[in-house]
Amino acid sequence: MKKIPVALCIATLLTVFSACTGKKSDTILTVGATPVPHAQLLELVKDDFAAHGFTLKIVEFTDYVQPNSTLMAGELDANFFQHLPYLETNAKWTGKLVSAFGVHIEPFGLYSNKYSSIADLPNDATIGIPNDPTNGGRALLLLQTKGLIGLKSDAGLTATPRDIIANPRHFRFQELEAAHLPRALDDLDAATINGNFAMEAGFNPLKDALIIEGSESPYVNIVVVQKGREKDEKISALKEVLLSKKVKDYINNNYDGGVAPVF
Repeated sequence: MKKIPVALCIATLLTVFSACTGKKSDTILTVGATPVPHAQLLELVKDDFAAHGFTLKIVEFTDYVQPNSTLMAGELDANFFQHLPYLETNAKWTGKLVSAFGVHIEPFGLYSNKYSSIADLPNDATIGIPNDPTNGGRALLLLQTKGLIGLKSDAGLTATPRDIIANPRHFRFQELEAAHLPRALDDLDAATINGNFAMEAGFNPLKDALIIEGSESPYVNIVVVQKGREKDEKISALKEVLLSKKVKDYINNNYDGGVAPVF
């Protein structure tokens, strides 16, 4: 009987074991993403990623909890659906997960049916802001970034109108449900509105917002990985293809300002 080398037997057994246990190939990068725009952008760069010698596998999620839980369990290599403030709402997530790089924002803006510029807003104008902590704080941070108000130094991302310490134009703030703000514009001088709600109301954020978040926003949508994997070869390749002119042009040409690149 012909003898089979021990090394070959071991290699064969390891191959069979990997297949049986579902162990991921070293050439495959599995990324969890919500459909729009995240999965769309990943689909766009599949061939570019393949040019680096890797295969991109996209797993779509329609909720905001499973992508992080699945990544922590090692069933994903990365996910792409969230911004850093959301990641930081859960200590279990931040204990194991980290941002690898940012790609875009879905910009938050200030809109008005009565005024065409921020300079036209009268003193004592009534401005609507969302009544939930995350979006309300985001609205006030936007106004502070543009020099319209000042907040306490420790107000953080969940600032409220009670944290305002400078208000030179004496703006008044009305807190409403975020989804209701576009419909309330006729009763307000202006309102801060999430990008998705603004688009649903027929606004083009880049053209119609009086002020809008830019790359300085902390709400940049990020690719997240397990800690220690930020510099992995496949993650570096994904960063290169996502932060490309091709992706920037696609974003600018397809989302009517509801998505804006930060690179």
